[in-house]
Amino acid sequence: MTATLFPTPTWPTVPVRGAEQRCPVNRIFCVGRNYADHAKEMGVEVDREAPFYFLKSMLAIVESGSTIPYPPGTSNYHYEMEFVVAIGSPVFRADEAAAHSAVFGYATGLDMTRRDLQLDARAKQRPWDFGKDFEQSAVISEIVRKEEYGAIGEQRIHLSVGGKVRQDARLSDLVWSVPELVRHLSHYYHLVPGDLIYTGTPAGVGPVVAGDRIEGHVDGLPPVTLALGEAE
Repeated sequence: MTATLFPTPTWPTVPVRGAEQRCPVNRIFCVGRNYADHAKEMGVEVDREAPFYFLKSMLAIVESGSTIPYPPGTSNYHYEMEFVVAIGSPVFRADEAAAHSAVFGYATGLDMTRRDLQLDARAKQRPWDFGKDFEQSAVISEIVRKEEYGAIGEQRIHLSVGGKVRQDARLSDLVWSVPELVRHLSHYYHLVPGDLIYTGTPAGVGPVVAGDRIEGHVDGLPPVTLALGEAE
């Protein structure tokens, strides 16, 4: 084995329901503006010609049930509830049938966002990295296998903060379906097992502060929870 100058980072993994083995995380693709009502609340239109994405590092992953500090560099920290897709087999330049076959399973997730930094970057036509890709910003539950979950349809997706519902929609409200997203991404990337797709958030996003507890649900999946501590 080749020695490294510094310790090699630990590869993040996610639990799988009913399995002893965990799913390694590779890339995290996040879909922007995939619910029309959320795009409207952000003051933008849905691009119906093609989906668009931003990426998070695999080191952004944090498991559901964690307590994390309020992040640095922001005073407007937002939750975004998401339906997450885990890829389970290699796929490249797929049609929608092959794209569906490449899906391993689904999870609930949170795309945590430094909204002030994101909006500042957007106004200056700069990348969103500071607002989106930072430590512990991709929260995820255990994964449920596709065969166990069944068809995606009218499942409810909702989130509460301190027991008060803030986001509430249906998976049928997705502008771009899961097979469409996987097919589209596969024409730009060789998708591999462990790639995750956060499929977008419904309307109702908003700020959270230290002491808040977030809980998100998608019908048929484990909940995702997150508690916020004080800033470091």
